[in-house]
Amino acid sequence: MRVTVIGTGYVGLVTGACLAKIGHQVVCVDNNAAKVALMQSGRSPIFEPGLEDIMYSAIHPRSLEFTTSLGAGVEHGEILFIAVGTPALPGGESDTRYVEAVAGRIGTHLNGEYKVIVNKSTVPIGSGDWVRRIVMDGVAERGQGITGFDVVSNPEFLREGSAVYDTFNPDRIVLGSHSDRAIALMQQLYAPIVERRFAEAPLLPPVPVVVTDLTSAEMIKYAANAFLATKISFINEVANICDRVGADVTQVANGIGLDSRIGNKFLQAGIGWGGSCFPKDVSALIHTAHDYGYQAQLLQAAVHANQRQRLVAVEKLQQILKILKGKTIGLLGLTFKPDTDDLRDAPALDLIEELTRLGAKVKAYDPIITPDHPHPELASVSLTTSPEALAAGCDALVLVTDWQLFRTLDYAALAKQMQFPVMVDGRNFLDPEALERAGFYYSGIGRQTAANTLLSRYLTLTTQTSSTHTQQPTLVRA
Repeated sequence: MRVTVIGTGYVGLVTGACLAKIGHQVVCVDNNAAKVALMQSGRSPIFEPGLEDIMYSAIHPRSLEFTTSLGAGVEHGEILFIAVGTPALPGGESDTRYVEAVAGRIGTHLNGEYKVIVNKSTVPIGSGDWVRRIVMDGVAERGQGITGFDVVSNPEFLREGSAVYDTFNPDRIVLGSHSDRAIALMQQLYAPIVERRFAEAPLLPPVPVVVTDLTSAEMIKYAANAFLATKISFINEVANICDRVGADVTQVANGIGLDSRIGNKFLQAGIGWGGSCFPKDVSALIHTAHDYGYQAQLLQAAVHANQRQRLVAVEKLQQILKILKGKTIGLLGLTFKPDTDDLRDAPALDLIEELTRLGAKVKAYDPIITPDHPHPELASVSLTTSPEALAAGCDALVLVTDWQLFRTLDYAALAKQMQFPVMVDGRNFLDPEALERAGFYYSGIGRQTAANTLLSRYLTLTTQTSSTHTQQPTLVRA
């Protein structure tokens, strides 16, 4: 089938490349000429495991092309995906001006051939009919009569860092439309994925296809992300209680996760959720509820709990080091999750802001975010090129992003380079006993270790050695 994807961010580029991989003729459209030239060379402007390999394999047989011409894209595709960004506005609602602009221009380029226009962008509930009207306004602007097209809502459920895998191995495909013809074409488009021809486990039953009306499809996207975000906020609340009563949240999460009604996913306590989807989608759903006279108190509480959770690591540093002014704190990881280069609404940014406000010097190491590519939001941070350079002279480390690399670092060597070997594990990702054997004082989120009960003795030792760094402070064992 002939497919056009308008917008080449995380969703658009992955969608276009994977549809080309399964045999469709795909044209991706973006208005950034430099970005298009980069993608035409087979290189991805985003970091996503496996994506460049798929792009390269699809470009050379010309099943995947890139252009800046929206008109050429509309003419090519029988199915047109709108995959432009819908960032959050200050009030929490989604900024839909890019969707509006694209929909209007699609209308001016429609040529009489029947088209299916697919909302892949996460749009406010009720946007399907709105997009149809915008397209019709574009048709009228061109001075033509009615042109055959239908609008489909096809929300994405891709996880950054696992987007290629999720495309070929989805839990479900959601299609919302009032048109049987449009639904039939979308089912034909996704048939290779539904039949698991490209899945890692091809013997599983076919992927469920959920066919709904437009509004319900849009609501499914928001409800799914809001539920997952709330589940994370819940386990973080439990972790904070565990910290106070002496329980271990990892054991608690395992115990409740074995209940089939709860499940074990999204029960990893830490310093909160971020990224481009959860914060925006939860806020948008709260805003939509308000527009219709309802106060979504549970969702508001989930957001509030998440904002507070981001500073739990700072509270732990204050408990251990007391005054942070003049201290040097090293952050292991910056991106909001591993296997992505995305800093949007990353918890690291809140940590940096608060630590800087308290007078600490902040250093950071991330496998993807390097000093070679400066980010304005990291202007106050000293970016290092290795974990060893990060640890040198630090009073404490905070694990912010659970990159797999960080499991296998030589922590004994890192501890020897630090002023005080303190580790705040913001993702409960590391082995507490291994860190303690390496010489660290370890503090997780809602986790109890033998060394936690010896904090006062440790503080006494570090205070006694703070005037000289010729000898590393060691933890007293029971």
